[in-house]
Amino acid sequence: MREEYLSRGYSLVYTPHVGRWQLWETSGHANFYAENMFDRMELDDAEYQLKPMNCPFHILIYKDKMRSYRELPVRLGELGTVYRYERSGVLHGLLRVRGFTQDDAHIFCREDQIEDEIVNCLQFAIDVLTTFGFDRYEAELSMWDGGASGKYDGTPEQWDMGQTALQKACDRLDVKVKVMEDEAAFYGPKIDVKLVDAIGRKWQLSTVQFDFTLPRRFGLEYIGEDGKAHQPVMCHRALFGSIERFFGILIEHYAGAFPVWLAPVQAVVLPIADRHLEYANKVREKLAALGIRSEVDDSKEKVNNKIRIAQVNKVPFMLVVGDREAENGTVSLRNRRHGDQGSKSLDEALAHIHGLVVSRKPFE
Repeated sequence: MREEYLSRGYSLVYTPHVGRWQLWETSGHANFYAENMFDRMELDDAEYQLKPMNCPFHILIYKDKMRSYRELPVRLGELGTVYRYERSGVLHGLLRVRGFTQDDAHIFCREDQIEDEIVNCLQFAIDVLTTFGFDRYEAELSMWDGGASGKYDGTPEQWDMGQTALQKACDRLDVKVKVMEDEAAFYGPKIDVKLVDAIGRKWQLSTVQFDFTLPRRFGLEYIGEDGKAHQPVMCHRALFGSIERFFGILIEHYAGAFPVWLAPVQAVVLPIADRHLEYANKVREKLAALGIRSEVDDSKEKVNNKIRIAQVNKVPFMLVVGDREAENGTVSLRNRRHGDQGSKSLDEALAHIHGLVVSRKPFE
């Protein structure tokens, strides 16, 4: 994800886990989101709050200097940990936790840029899902209630502009979207992308959130082509939702049998006897040099049992080495899915595994 951030024009940032209470008053979270926040802490001369969101800190980074229209859009991305008070009855393994890490990003742009930025965010979300092996997903457009409840911030004109931009972005990418009335965040409309896993379950994942409220609350500006100060539009964007939940979904989707590039251990070297350990460790060193996560099973188990253990642990590749392999510089390659692949030169086996890792193919 860090590689993708940089290639798509984001700057990577890192922000604190706590902030002064006044920051959350300015952002509006103190009023609109208080029930989902942990209690304030009194420290020295001020009150502090565990952050439920990364956005106010990204806003402060944007405000660090005066911006020109030529600089926009400014895209700030962070793998940032946030804390939300979830009731004990809804906590559920990795899927619902109180402290979690978001692949969070905020884009500051001109009004004439917002539609293109939302399109880019949606395309980014689709690319991420495809890379991780998900080919089925649905989208929902969450809108306000027209102002009837008073729980939403902003003017009708702003809400109309935001909702129209989100709908047009979906149309441009031919993404079918279901309209959800009165489901928006308090500061703007949003698109939620829900993936469908291997057994048909739907999971809330990527969110692209329009925001015209926080730029106003924090007095954000940029100098336009006319030399005057203008207020930028802001877009919140999280693609994994949370890293923890995404881990949980991946485990469920693949039933623990990850594609090679995602497997915790991508290859295990299996020496037939202790006298083959030296060669086995050399093989592992070559795997490590290519960035392949590997281990040597140096237990006293018979090789057939070592294979069974690796298979149960769902390791994608097993490299069996004995007298012949050590003498010839080869390995006997086994694939978790397809079984025995025969004798391969070490270079051939390494190239095959490395190719599957770097290509990020969803299946072997």
